[in-house]
Amino acid sequence: MLKKLLFTIIAFKAAVASQGQMTLPEMLTTVEKSNPGLKMYEAEARAFNEEAKGAYSWMAPEAGAGLFMTPYKTSEIKADPSMMKEGMGFFMISAQQMFPNRKKQNAEAAWMRSMSTVETEKRKIAWNELAYTVKKSYYEWVVLMKKQSVLEEGSLLLDFMIKSAEIRYKNGLGKISAYYKAKAALANIDNMKLMLENEMQQKRIMLNSLMYRQVDTELTIDTLYTWKEFPVTIFDSAYLTSRRSDIQALQRSMEVNNLQRSAELAKLKPEFGVRYDHMIGLSTQPAQFTIMGMVKFPLAKWSSKMNKAKAESLIWQNESLKSQQQMILNEARGMAGSARAELETKKKQMRLYETQIVPSLRKNFQTMQLGYEQNTEQLFELFDAWEALNMTQLEYLDQLKAALLLQAELEKVLEIK
Repeated sequence: MLKKLLFTIIAFKAAVASQGQMTLPEMLTTVEKSNPGLKMYEAEARAFNEEAKGAYSWMAPEAGAGLFMTPYKTSEIKADPSMMKEGMGFFMISAQQMFPNRKKQNAEAAWMRSMSTVETEKRKIAWNELAYTVKKSYYEWVVLMKKQSVLEEGSLLLDFMIKSAEIRYKNGLGKISAYYKAKAALANIDNMKLMLENEMQQKRIMLNSLMYRQVDTELTIDTLYTWKEFPVTIFDSAYLTSRRSDIQALQRSMEVNNLQRSAELAKLKPEFGVRYDHMIGLSTQPAQFTIMGMVKFPLAKWSSKMNKAKAESLIWQNESLKSQQQMILNEARGMAGSARAELETKKKQMRLYETQIVPSLRKNFQTMQLGYEQNTEQLFELFDAWEALNMTQLEYLDQLKAALLLQAELEKVLEIK
């Protein structure tokens, strides 16, 4: 009867919880689409692409107007035929335009466009961190729900023990030696349930926040999870280099530095322009014009120091980024190898719990329960059997939590979605 009641309660709760459940892949998809932190990097990348369009702009044309070669004595401006004086002074209109060097423009445009690739890799880094946070909260919630089921079962069993002991004691059929221990254990389970409910509420708030939803939005999860295999080959340096977004971000940064260096050196190339002046005589002087070609020589020693120094500094910046890549790669290999070894150990421990420890303790409890119902065992013996089973089940779930978090950490290090 007790087993049937327990099964009915668990089945009912499972049916209620299944309504509106979200799986882990669904949560990850929602976070990737909705989280504003990821949209920030998309906007930054778009901004650099838009800025690159300005690399092909020309310098603004220059224009001027005013008096040209005009004497201070106004009497000299006017012509005087009697004295055979033609007059002096001009009103001049001038215009000037410099033409950009096409190679310089191409270099600057390529440099600006390349900066968006760094933002794209930074988005992947942020997404990997978010995915890990989602998985961590999800797995912790899964284990909390499983613990809740264990406590529910414990509550029913303890309630059965307490009521049975009360009836037997009234009828003079049993001792009350373990009665108060059972009552205290039941109260302790109620306390643990409150703590679990609070922790599950925190996970709900965290996941809703990551999905950019109202924190009080109703949310339930599926308690299913899958174990992934991590072969030794995926810890290869080449594989990690190709998978890790932070390493790729540094690679993109080096490419940006190379393109920026090309842009700095392109600034040393000459630029050409044209200047046109039109003079209108203030007296009898005929209209005149001047047209001149111009050229800038930024390659001159006194004007090229800054560009050459910047180009040299970018070489050393790349050396620093290469060292960072090696540091990250070594750290990732160490973390991944350690986490994989620990995960394999946890899985072996869990198999022992699943195949030997928990089944044996459950059989022991069932044997004690049957003996208690047949008046061949005492309450304290039944309570001890339940206590051992209950603690071991909770220990197993702690091992499960640790293993799931190790898997999530490995997926983070290897950037496996």
